[in-house]
Amino acid sequence: MKRIWLEGPVFGSAALALLAGTCSAARAEPSAALIEAAKKEGELTIIAVPHDWCRYGDVIDAFKKDYPFLKLNELNPDAGSGDEIEAVKANKGGTGPQAPDVIDVGLSFGPSAKKDGLIQPYKVSNWDSIPDDQKDAEGYWYGDYYGVLAFEVNKDLVKNIPADWPDLLKPEYKDQVALDGDPRTSNESIQAVFASGLSATGGDIDKAADAGLHFFKQLNTAGNFVPASGGASTLALGTTPIVIRWDYLALGDRDTLKGNPDVAVVVPKTGIVAGVYVQAISAYAPHPNAAKLWMEHLYSDASQLTWLKGYCHPARFDDLVKRNVVPAELMQKLPPADNYAKALFPSLEQQGMAKDTITKQWDSVVGVNVTTN
Repeated sequence: MKRIWLEGPVFGSAALALLAGTCSAARAEPSAALIEAAKKEGELTIIAVPHDWCRYGDVIDAFKKDYPFLKLNELNPDAGSGDEIEAVKANKGGTGPQAPDVIDVGLSFGPSAKKDGLIQPYKVSNWDSIPDDQKDAEGYWYGDYYGVLAFEVNKDLVKNIPADWPDLLKPEYKDQVALDGDPRTSNESIQAVFASGLSATGGDIDKAADAGLHFFKQLNTAGNFVPASGGASTLALGTTPIVIRWDYLALGDRDTLKGNPDVAVVVPKTGIVAGVYVQAISAYAPHPNAAKLWMEHLYSDASQLTWLKGYCHPARFDDLVKRNVVPAELMQKLPPADNYAKALFPSLEQQGMAKDTITKQWDSVVGVNVTTN
């Protein structure tokens, strides 16, 4: 799969030229008819949207302010992609607040949800400004943001900061290394296992999933792996001094914790894997028009810039830059482009194969249950 970000600097003009002619679409707004239809439905149910993830809290607050006539139900903020899919399946025909209207899942879950008839098509009004390789041509799913796997490190407890995946096996990191979720259900953790394997094999994509499982087996056998979901609170408490998670989450924690503790965010030297998340509307959405209005909100300039403030690279990033919408001070806060120069954007097929191997073999190979909050 071609990724325009890998053809030069992440913020380069070459990528921007690919999006010429999308300005008018980018400025589009939801129609009065859609707003009225959503108003009649009166509710919207979202799932797996933690407020500290990509500054989603600000996105939610803006939605509530713009559309106060909609009651917003928030289900299981810390759910993984697999949990979201199961929630859709479990609530077929349901009309209550436990039935998700929309999902925000890892890229590999989009095509599988489409194949299983779990999502419905909808093209937002600025559809053309979303890169073609980040969306389903028929509108069943579409990329919203991406990041790369990084090490979030409590510098108060970890004096020698790990620079690459093999470093995590060192004895000095005993009882210190954690994932951000359960690799049997969380796309983020699946990609972390895959990334470690990519490093171990020298970049062999076909062998990365198996190698990643064996890397985590080694990590667990060495006593370095903490079988609990890590995050800002566990990092600060010292129960998980090193957490493997998306760079935007780690960078957000660095800002939130404000030096207590001091946080290092490290993009590893090898095994740099980028992950794209996608949006979709449930095929069984009780409030389909409210769901469409939510999508229009997410793909507006304002929400895309809010994600960027949370260090998530939004799908429409290049279009925003081309139109000089991104404030200069925000551009300066983003990580240097060369940190991402070697990033791999796995294809759907590659992600699907990795997901299948890791989710099915985690128990038999690694043999440890990861507890989540």
